[in-house]
Amino acid sequence: VFLGNASAHQAWIEQNAKGATFYFGEFGENLREASPGLLDKFQMPVAHKISGKAKEIAVVSKTPRGFAISAHAAQGESLIAEETSYPSWEQKRGTTTQRGVYMPAARLVTDLKQQAPQLALDLVPTGVNSKSSVELQAFYKGQPLPKAKVVLVTAAGWSQEHHTDEAGKLKVATPWRGTYVLELAHSDKTAGQRGEEKYDFADYVTSLTLTQSTGLAALAAPAPAAPSKGE
Repeated sequence: VFLGNASAHQAWIEQNAKGATFYFGEFGENLREASPGLLDKFQMPVAHKISGKAKEIAVVSKTPRGFAISAHAAQGESLIAEETSYPSWEQKRGTTTQRGVYMPAARLVTDLKQQAPQLALDLVPTGVNSKSSVELQAFYKGQPLPKAKVVLVTAAGWSQEHHTDEAGKLKVATPWRGTYVLELAHSDKTAGQRGEEKYDFADYVTSLTLTQSTGLAALAAPAPAAPSKGE
C-alpha cells in the first residue's frame, strides 16, 4: 500500500478496562503515531458498536496518541471504526498520473462466533474454530474476497502471511495468549468519487483485533517505538 511516509502502516483497535482506542502505526513494532505528526492525517474516524444485529454509533475523540472510542465491547460484541477522509495523493503509473485514496478501517472482536461484514473491506470470524486454529473470512462490499493477502501480527512482532481461498476464507494459528492483529489489504482499480473529490483507485486496509486467552505464554513486546516526525 502506498502511503508516502506512512507506507505499511495500519489502523487497529485495542480495548482494556479503561476503554477502547483506534490507533495508527505498526502494532508489531509497538509504534503508535502521535499528534502532532502522522496521526493528524486522520480527520475523525467513525466508530460503531455491534451487538447482534444492532449497530450503535460511538463517540470518538482525538487524543495525542490515538482516537478514544466511547463504547466498550462486552462479550459477544464488537467495535468497528473507519476513516473516510484520509488525504488523497497522486502517483505516476506509466505515462499517466493517477489520484489514489487510502481507506483505513478496523474491527475488534471479543469472541470468535460468526459475524456479518459491516465495513467496505472486512475480516470476520466464521465461527469455525479449533484449539489450534481460527477460521476467518474476508469480504469486499459484502461479497467474499478470494486470493486476498492477510498478515497476522503479534505484539511481539512475530508475523505470518496468509491468502484467502476462493471463498474468501483462511485459517490462522494463534498459539500464544494475548492480542493478535490481522491486516487485510485490497486495492480497487475502479475510479470513483469521495465527496466532491474524484479518484482513480482506492487502497483499502482493514485490521481485525482478537484476543486469545489460552495457549502458550505471550512473547514480550518490544519497547515503544518513537512516532514519526512531521510529514
